[in-house]
Amino acid sequence: QVQLVESGGGLVAPGGSLRLSCEASDFTPDYYALMWFRQAPGKEREGVSCISSTMGTGYAYSVKDRFTISRDNQRKMMYLQMTNLKLEDAGVYYCATAMRRFCGETWDAQDNIKYWGEGALVTVSS
Repeated sequence: QVQLVESGGGLVAPGGSLRLSCEASDFTPDYYALMWFRQAPGKEREGVSCISSTMGTGYAYSVKDRFTISRDNQRKMMYLQMTNLKLEDAGVYYCATAMRRFCGETWDAQDNIKYWGEGALVTVSS
């Protein structure tokens, strides 16, 4: 059973930084693209970023140049380094995979997602 477990969420002030981690288990994540999604209170879940099996990346426009996605296949880990956090970045962040190699143009299409993590809460508040 594929498992994705997020960690690293917490409370941060606007302008601050936070790093989320996602640990994959019971499958070999090396061959697959991994994604981050988020859901703010009262809003729909949205795609944040994607990293392919070949380290290609994609970002939502709202986080581009502030967030950096990375992965360590040896440790079966994926990360999301978030900087210059804004109030609107608050929400539950989910790790996910569509079990496809590449991100492609539709990486944020949630219908393609095969596995989700439980989520990590990020609170941005002064």
